[in-house]
Amino acid sequence: MEAFASTAPVRVPLEHRFSPYTDNGGTTLAVAGSDFCVIAADTRQSEGYNINTRYSPKLYPLSNGSVLAIGGMQADASTLAKRVEQRLEWYQFKHDKPMNTQAVAHMVSTMLYGKRFFPYFAWVTIGGMDENGNGCVFSFDPVGTIEKHLWQCSGSSSKLIQPFLDSQMGHKHELLPPGELTAQRATLLVKDGFTSATERDIYTGDFLEIYTITRDGRTRELIELKRD
Repeated sequence: MEAFASTAPVRVPLEHRFSPYTDNGGTTLAVAGSDFCVIAADTRQSEGYNINTRYSPKLYPLSNGSVLAIGGMQADASTLAKRVEQRLEWYQFKHDKPMNTQAVAHMVSTMLYGKRFFPYFAWVTIGGMDENGNGCVFSFDPVGTIEKHLWQCSGSSSKLIQPFLDSQMGHKHELLPPGELTAQRATLLVKDGFTSATERDIYTGDFLEIYTITRDGRTRELIELKRD
């Protein structure tokens, strides 16, 4: 008698995945000049096609006068910002002076490297003034690799804004020599870049927060962006 194969469904193993990370979108940007630093970010916090909140700042003013810009996962960003500020307070109490921007950048690099086996899901940028009164911008990858820039854009709109900055600030697509970049012109270019990006990127929008850092201190500006 001929045997017939069983028609019962085949049970295959199922793989259950859990990721501790999520990308909350948004864009950060920083520009360094001869006597200023402009650092900006949008305030939209999203997850997929959902907007969690329209005002979740990605810029964290530090007690030494510089500004920390962190995007990516909001929970990791706020945790890292708190730990950086805590170390700045310890340094102030121990040495009776604020830590300079370059020292903060190297400290953050060490902190990120210390978490390399379970890194913060965040892109980090620091903007401020150096010891000579010049603007400086440092960016980091998740494991602490540090790089100094004159301008830097990170986040969901970086591929839209970075070429614009290269053209308008660095004149990389022109034969004309670059002119002097002032804080006012840098701020206008930052606003133009974000205004254009919000028309094309659903993860960037709502409000634009801008800090301008000079030798005289730090000023803040908040403007509205596209909300849909």
